[in-house]
Amino acid sequence: MNAVPPAETAPSGGLFAGNVVAGSVFAAIDIGASSGRVILGRVAGSPGGARAELETMHRFPNGVKELDGGLRWDFDALFAEVLAGLAAAATAAAARGESIASIGIDTWAVDYGLVNDAGELVAAPFSYRDDRSRAAISRVHEKLDPARLYATTGLQFLPFNTIYQLATEPALEGLQALLIPDLIGFLLTGQRRTEATNASTTGLFDAVAGEWATEFLSALDLPQKLFPPLIQPGETVGTLTKDIAARLGLPETTAVVAVGSHDTASAVAAVPADAGGANDDFAYVSSGTWSLVGVELSHPVLTEASRTANFTNERGVDGTIRYLRNVGGLWLLSECQRTWAAEGYRPGLEELLDAAATLPPGGPVINADDPCFIAPDNMPERIRGVVRNTGAVLPEHPAHIVRCILDSLAAGYARTIADAERLADVRAGVVHIVGGGSQNRLLCQLTADATGKRVIAGPVEATALGNVLVQARAAGVLSGGLGELRAVVRASQHPAEYVPSAVPPLRAEHQSAGGAL
Repeated sequence: MNAVPPAETAPSGGLFAGNVVAGSVFAAIDIGASSGRVILGRVAGSPGGARAELETMHRFPNGVKELDGGLRWDFDALFAEVLAGLAAAATAAAARGESIASIGIDTWAVDYGLVNDAGELVAAPFSYRDDRSRAAISRVHEKLDPARLYATTGLQFLPFNTIYQLATEPALEGLQALLIPDLIGFLLTGQRRTEATNASTTGLFDAVAGEWATEFLSALDLPQKLFPPLIQPGETVGTLTKDIAARLGLPETTAVVAVGSHDTASAVAAVPADAGGANDDFAYVSSGTWSLVGVELSHPVLTEASRTANFTNERGVDGTIRYLRNVGGLWLLSECQRTWAAEGYRPGLEELLDAAATLPPGGPVINADDPCFIAPDNMPERIRGVVRNTGAVLPEHPAHIVRCILDSLAAGYARTIADAERLADVRAGVVHIVGGGSQNRLLCQLTADATGKRVIAGPVEATALGNVLVQARAAGVLSGGLGELRAVVRASQHPAEYVPSAVPPLRAEHQSAGGAL
């Protein structure tokens, strides 16, 4: 675990390695399924003693809409927010005598936009929350047996994986599929590339070879050049087009650098693990709308037992493997808050968490992965319904529902970490929680209690930090492998620590029977 290539050498920085002048900063475009931000990052200090700091330039909402008969992303609005954020970053940097050395992009995985030969987006990209791909699953599996798929891709079965989405497309000739961060990069630079950490989530990527599984494209009658060529974190996508540079007030020589464009890849790169220290072997939870729970390996685990357990092998920075499983996330809580607000009840999150913390352990625990929780609307009633189906009772007061959600997530984290340790034959001494969930003190403590392991919580902005640090390394500001990047995180952040308390373990008998997504 925590295994990186032995030499810990940085990939080639491409366009400008070693040529960044003092006063350079890095712009991180970091977009999740519910919100996005453009952040300026600074990395300063000597190697071994460098620190990173982040400054948010622009925040904006993101979400799906009913468009053209489905749940889609309003990509035009999203890209307009990206440009607004980059323009604000350029203005702020110039006012301080700084220059933006490069731009990096990370977003959620799986979804894509279709672009024609003229470079036009032919339709708003579908969201993975649209259920169109479910009808294609059996058609794909008729041509590609699930066991064969897993033996090559190592990818967890999720009904919205890119492979199933593409199988619903009526016509793809003359089009290319650009995953969301690659689509943004294309509009900034005019260059079409597919970054590898995100490519590994498509179901069309060979987990061992690190290349496209072209035989799967053929089997599904998909064009061989459906996706642009692969690019690795740290390599240069291209420089800004003349039009974009003028709109942003940046030089045309400003580079867009590939980072871990799957946001979880960037987040795991910023886990403050101490190589060679007591927490060298670690488990991680990237906690946000979804929870990505797993361990870091040097090689994929492609066994039948791993497939049956529905674990995924996704690429990380420096060729690592993020061996993980999707667990339900704070989407459950945010959707409950949205429903309560519509009903006129608007308690603050801290008020809800404080009330939930007063409740005793041992209450109902659901399976947060149950597919019935994927779609929006009336989440409190859906949660109560799942609990009722187990024969248990969940009071209607929001505090009880919040406690059920957090107990369920903690139980899911513990179960998934134990499975990962068994399947990969590793042992995690500590659990790192990064992302928005690291601020949720009750969730962190419940996770420590459920796993029986020490929990280190933070950084909150792990994805943006990982994004910026890969850019800084590509620019020559940093020169080592993941160990050095994580040392910068440890020097820059002050994570909280939680130890297991003497409480009974979470009861599993109230879990629903719903399987993993």
